[in-house]
Amino acid sequence: MDTYGIIGFPLGHSFSRGFFTEKFRREGIEAQYLNFPIEHADELRQVLQEHPTLRGLNVTLPHKQAVIEMLDDIDEKAQRIGAVNVIRVRWHDGKPRLKGFNSDVIGFTRSIRPLLRPYHRKALVLGTGGASRAIRAGLESLGVEWKYVSRTPCEGRFTYDELSPEVLHEYPVVVNCSPVGMFPHVDESPALPYDALSEENLLFDLVYNPEETQFMRRGAEHGATVKNGFEMLHIQAVASWEFWNSEG
Repeated sequence: MDTYGIIGFPLGHSFSRGFFTEKFRREGIEAQYLNFPIEHADELRQVLQEHPTLRGLNVTLPHKQAVIEMLDDIDEKAQRIGAVNVIRVRWHDGKPRLKGFNSDVIGFTRSIRPLLRPYHRKALVLGTGGASRAIRAGLESLGVEWKYVSRTPCEGRFTYDELSPEVLHEYPVVVNCSPVGMFPHVDESPALPYDALSEENLLFDLVYNPEETQFMRRGAEHGATVKNGFEMLHIQAVASWEFWNSEG
């Protein structure tokens, strides 16, 4: 039986296993999807050794960048982004050959595009990890300028203390790429001046559990358009299947 799965840490509430298990059942595909909660990316070698029927993996926090050095090949788009969240596994003489892809850009752009208005020309990106790299590329492909927001000062970035009402007016799109507000820390939210938000703001949260994060709820209270990452994940999952079964 073919095996697929996801690596990351922690994986207590992964969307992917439920999605693919149901897909396999519905479409009569003889395959299984497993969670592999590995704390360090180099533990992937052991996963491969123990599961010689692996054909594909999803990659989530915190391994989207660290896993790159373990690949035999990488898709051009993923290379440009500098992060991988899909690995195709092919076996040759009992040895795995790994190729990395990135479906984050596909999922993000298709999910946020219908919400963008002509005045959504600039965006704030909260968080600077592997997911944010893909969001940055996605915004650029949509013609939206972006700027990072981080907790520590750095040239070319805002700190959270610098997010004034004027900044939120100039950068009306805010994308949360951090895990702040993710289950079980559902009472937390990024440190924004939420009172400065208006109906012109668009808040997109990559978090999907809970369905409505504090970031989204507080934005909606001030008229902002809000969306979570669930649809993005669904689109990514479909793209993952296509990557796993591609020949390029």
